[in-house]
Amino acid sequence: MNIENAKSQMRKGMLEFCVLLLLKRRPSYASDIIQQLKQAELLVVEGTLYPLLTRLKNDGLLQYQWQESNQGPPRKYYALSPEGEKFLEGLDLAWAELSGTINYLKNNHPNLLEAK
Repeated sequence: MNIENAKSQMRKGMLEFCVLLLLKRRPSYASDIIQQLKQAELLVVEGTLYPLLTRLKNDGLLQYQWQESNQGPPRKYYALSPEGEKFLEGLDLAWAELSGTINYLKNNHPNLLEAK
């Protein structure tokens, strides 16, 4: 198994959670979301982000509004919908459970990480 492939799959699984976390802080447009993810060392391209934003909007988790920009055409700012807030709470609980499990296994079963 290729470690880069595994890392890629893990990032894909976390991208939705990360985007929702960012939008909980403040409404943002796509380029701003990409920049914030890049600062967090999660590299995402527009071709990955736009379909995700569309799916989240279609699922009722996001809403958006157009805002004028001093630097060009109006921008579409995404924000969490009330349903998105609830969904994010569920993801946060799921993350706490998963990270608790991983930390438990790493800390209480150190032989799991040793090479055989």
